[in-house]
Amino acid sequence: MVIVLTMTMIVAVITVVWLLVTRLPQAIGSVTPLPPAEISLPQGEVAQAVTFGKGWTAVVTQSNRILIFDAGGTLRQQVEVEIGG
Repeated sequence: MVIVLTMTMIVAVITVVWLLVTRLPQAIGSVTPLPPAEISLPQGEVAQAVTFGKGWTAVVTQSNRILIFDAGGTLRQQVEVEIGG
């Protein structure tokens, strides 16, 4: 009885690990973050990441800029991010 339960648990763990390894990278890579509907990005900007704060939203763009919007969707601040080294 104990051997059957042990074997069942081993098969279940292997199955879960296999599903995570094969499915998770596809799910992560295919999701494009979308800013809230009230936010309109400047022309040519594409969101790479979206972060929500209390009363504000930050959008990181593919052109290495961080755009800070207030709760109403008005652009309040832009930050240029320099990547290099």
